[in-house]
Amino acid sequence: QLQLVESGGGLVQPGGSLKLSCSASGVTLDNYAIGWFRQAPGREREGVSCIASEGTSLNYLDSVKGRFTVSRDNAKKTVYLQMNNLKPEDTAVYYCAAHNRFVGYVCYDSGNNYDYWGQGTQVTVSS
Repeated sequence: QLQLVESGGGLVQPGGSLKLSCSASGVTLDNYAIGWFRQAPGREREGVSCIASEGTSLNYLDSVKGRFTVSRDNAKKTVYLQMNNLKPEDTAVYYCAAHNRFVGYVCYDSGNNYDYWGQGTQVTVSS
């Protein structure tokens, strides 16, 4: 059974950076696509980024393009979300999620397509 744990969240000033980690236990991540999602208070969950099993990555939100980068290290069973030039509107609980449909080759922006979820990590951007 795949289990995911996020870490790296915290309080950062606007313009700062954070690197979130999504660490897996139970099985390897080689055949899983990993998505990053976030949910701000009073708002629906939204897909932020995804990285497929073979390494293809994409950002779903125009607001994070050029600022967020997702990467993976299968040997460490960890996926990262590097967030630069953070803005107050990035404040949210960030979740990672995994699925292995089509050997993880496909990224989905809907959380409904992911089967395993972490508990989330809070990111607060404020001066």
